[in-house]
Formats: sequence, C-alpha cells, structure tokens
Amino acid sequence: MLTTKKLSCDLCVVGGGIAGMCAAISAAREGASVVLMHERAVLGGNASSEIRMWICGSFGENNRETGILEEIALENMYRNPSKSYPIWDTVLFDFVKREKNITLLLNCTCMDAEVEKGSFADGRDTRIKSVKGYQMTTQTFFELEAKNFADCSGDSILAPLTGAAFRMGREGKDEFGENTKTEQGDSMTMGMSCLIGARETERPVRFTPPSFAKKLTEADFYGREPDPYNKGQNFWYLELGGDRDSIHDTEEVRDELVGLALGTWDYVKNSGAYEAKNWDMDFIGFLPGKRESRRMVGEYTVREQDLTGKTVFEDEVAYGGWPIDDHYPGGFYHRGMPNTSYNLEPPYSIPYRALYSSHVENLFFAGRNVSMTHVAMSSMRVMATCGLLGEAVGRAAALCAKYGVTPHGVYKDKSILSEMQARLMAGDCFLPSKRRDISPICRLATLSADAPVLRNGEDRGHKNYGTTETNACYEAEFGERITYTFERSALKNVHIVFDSDLNRKTQVGDWVERTRNTRILKRLDSSDLIMPATLCRAFKLIGRKGSEEIELLCITDNRKRAYDLSVDGEFDSLTLIPLALWGEGEKIPVISFDFA
Repeated sequence: MLTTKKLSCDLCVVGGGIAGMCAAISAAREGASVVLMHERAVLGGNASSEIRMWICGSFGENNRETGILEEIALENMYRNPSKSYPIWDTVLFDFVKREKNITLLLNCTCMDAEVEKGSFADGRDTRIKSVKGYQMTTQTFFELEAKNFADCSGDSILAPLTGAAFRMGREGKDEFGENTKTEQGDSMTMGMSCLIGARETERPVRFTPPSFAKKLTEADFYGREPDPYNKGQNFWYLELGGDRDSIHDTEEVRDELVGLALGTWDYVKNSGAYEAKNWDMDFIGFLPGKRESRRMVGEYTVREQDLTGKTVFEDEVAYGGWPIDDHYPGGFYHRGMPNTSYNLEPPYSIPYRALYSSHVENLFFAGRNVSMTHVAMSSMRVMATCGLLGEAVGRAAALCAKYGVTPHGVYKDKSILSEMQARLMAGDCFLPSKRRDISPICRLATLSADAPVLRNGEDRGHKNYGTTETNACYEAEFGERITYTFERSALKNVHIVFDSDLNRKTQVGDWVERTRNTRILKRLDSSDLIMPATLCRAFKLIGRKGSEEIELLCITDNRKRAYDLSVDGEFDSLTLIPLALWGEGEKIPVISFDFA
C-alpha cells in the first residue's frame, strides 16, 4: 500500500517553471501558504538545465522585466559568473526554498483533480476541491486542498482534469479579425525543441554519431546557421511537432528531435562546413522544450490587436514586448525560413482577466497557457513575460486569501484590484500605464537633495553609463546623506530603487553575452557575468526620532535593485546613505527613495 499525504494551503501551484516559481514566491511573500508541485527534479522549466532555453522578454530601452525576475538575474550574476547551468539550477532552487510559506514538491506529477459542479459565484459552474500528485522518488501520493489553484504547467494539465475550457491550435483570421494567413482555424501549433550544448577546447575532439542520428546536408539548413562561433546560436530551430499533437505525440517527437540534434552536431563537426574540430558537445536535451499547446479560456482573450494597438487595460497587471514570432508547424522540415517575425512597439499591456478561468471559480493560470489567441501567444509565450504573469497571479491569490474573494472577485472589487496593482509595483513590477502613489507625508516632507525624481512614483530611471546624461535618477555622492524631514509620524514602509543597468550596457561582450543569464555554447573567449557597474553595492537606511538614530537597514554586498521595507515605529526623519558602487563610477544612481 502506497502512502498518501494530505496538505492544505491558500494556493496550490502546479508547475515549477519560471511562471510557476514567480507565482509561488509572490504569493508566499504576501503571506499566503503555498504548495508548489513540479514534476521534474529541477526548477525552471524551459530555462532549467534539462532544456536550456534562454529567458527572453521585452525588447526596448528600459523594458527589462524586474520584480522577482530581476532579483534572480542579479543573484545569478553574483553567484554564477560563468553562466553554468548546474549553478543556475541552485539559484532557482534557493529562491523557492528560502520562502518559509512555500512547501515544495519536486518529482511530483499532477495526475488527478476532484471538482464539484454547481452554481457558484459570478456564474461559475465548477470549483476545484483538490488535486492529487504522485512523487516518484518517495512513492507517495499527495492530496492537496487549496482555496485557489494556479495551472503553470505549460500544457495546462488542469484543463482535462477539471473540465476547464481551453483552446489549442490556430484561430482562423475571421474569428478575432487578426492579421493572419490562417484562413480557417486548425490544430497546428508551434513545435518543440531538444537543444545542444557544447564547449570549445584547446585540442581536437572527435565526434562519432550514433546510428539513429539523422544524416543532414547543407540543403537542410537553409535559413538556419549552426555555426558554433555565432554568439547568438542556441539551436532553437531544431524544432518539430507543430503539425502533430504537441502533447500526446511528445515522446515520438522527442525521439526524432534527439536524432535531429545529433545529426546537426555531426554536420557541424564532420561536414567541413564549419571550423569545429576543437568543439566538444557536452549537453543534449532529452526533455523537449515546448512553445505551445493548450491555452486556457479566461474572461478576456488577448488578441493580436491588443499587442499592435497597445490596448491600455484598466486591469493591467503585466506587459510584454517580444516580437510576434510565429514558427511554422513543420519546424525543421519546413523548407525556407523557420519563422516569421515582426517587431512591436514595446511595451504592451496584459490584463488580469486573461489569467483566470471563465467558468472554474478558483482556477488561475500563468505562463504560455493564459487566455490568448495563437498570434498573441507567439509574442506573450516567452519566459520573462510568463514570469510577470506568474507574479501577478501570486499577488492576486494572496488577496483572494486575505479578503475571502474569488479570482474574479479581485477584478470585480476595484479597490482590491487597485491594491493588487499597487502591491505589484511595490515589488518592483513595472506597469506601463501606472505609477506608484506617493503618500502625502512623503510628498510634503523636506528633502535634503534637489531631487524630485526620488518621489515621483516612477522606478524606470537610468543613467547612461560612462556619460553625464541621466534620466529620472538622482546622482548621489558616496556617503551622501539623503534625508527626509517631517513631523513625527508612524511609518509603514520605505521604498528604495537603485540602478541595476536594465539595458545591460555595463556587462562585457556582445548583446547576447550581456543580456542572457545562461550559456549553451562556451567559447574559450566567452566573457563572465559581472555585477552591474551602476548598482549601489553598500548603503544604510537610518530613522531618527529626536536625537535617537535607529539603523533600519545596513547592506554591505547589495545584489538587489529594489527594496520595499516594512518599518514599525515613529520617526521624524529618514536618511538613505549610499556608500559604495559595484563599478568605478564617480556617483551612485538612486532611482527612487520614498516612504509611507
């Protein structure tokens, strides 16, 4: 008889990819109890060492995704300068394990759900009571009861298990009026990929392909360039399965992909087309990274026009900015360019109503499975965008627990929706159409520095490193005391944002080396990650009450961009003292310093 353990929580997150991690962490930080169920041994999904896809996100100046994603990126710069995937796995693991409100179940597959049918709030007809998972390492079943559930599994496992409505495939051009060449809707999707990793050595390395490697010629690589010295190379075009069932045919497609990947490396090494004699393959993915499968149906379905026309939603909780990047269903076997891509004007807004079910009362979703058309998904699917969606779901779930409302109840009660947006921005999530409210006491306080930008509610300022040009940040002297003076008051929190070089201009190397957290091809001249030269390395925060000074925070090796610090006490002044910089600049950029 196998053991069954029962757990209960405020939020059960199914899937520990980037979206699921961000959902679990953000809910836990807001005080909600969370169980994160993930069927693999490592976190990160497509970004993990099992698959090794880069985390991509919005294009454009200062449009990098912040919040939890930037925290992870900065910690990775500090701990993982060589962009090692095993160390990257430990960074992700640490971010989840350090949260005391998260119970993590790795190697645990969601396999069943118990639902109840009826007439529930806001016209919903289904409610999830529990889900069941099987943890293979302990041969234990877990039954998880939760107030709310978040499907961040990518393939939307809770759709078939709960009967939640979903879409799969491409919509015809008439259904949403989108600019697509698909006349009639079909079941086609983008495919999946098994990637190759390799490193350059100082000696020749022989490669002998196995018998199942696919034999390839120059003609097979039209529109694809597998040169290992191409710094933008990550073999994403080794893609198949979009013209089949991207869920049920995965094992069959995986076998083909592994043969295709090994055949590609055989061509690189042995055809003479590339100078690759000193290259050694040190990774091949046996778990396909998927781009598309089921997409849940929410209260709103995001369309291409919302992206291209930059629809501003009242319930904006995230944003995107990756190009509309649609891959042909045939993948590698498609003759011609492997994808069509056109740039958008980033950022575009994403509404909260696309993140919860239209008819299952307590079901959230985040990641590449949110409520959107195929065309919109071709932009919104990238992992940095998915991380923002996860962070929004986590905040919403915590508010559901706090106020005893449903996911739709957060939208329906505009005060709760506003609180959600405020909490996202306090956590350093950028909402393009919003700015943080500054408390009256902070607005009226006397500020020692001539720096109105410190309390304008905008956290996207930057300094063009190496020049005197600044934008929306205050250039502090080393050791300068930036002080607010006000009538003695009980304070709740202090908000501080430094410059983490969102455009990564202070990193070393070309654009790819500067902007990616991990590396799939390691050259002898590959550069290491460094901490952003613009980031404040050491600082103090001091509160004063009369003649008494209280040190509220002292950081000597800072690797965070933003702090939203809870304080409990009465003060008549607050002082921020930037002390050191990670780079060699003459001043320390401070983007925000305000309080309530």
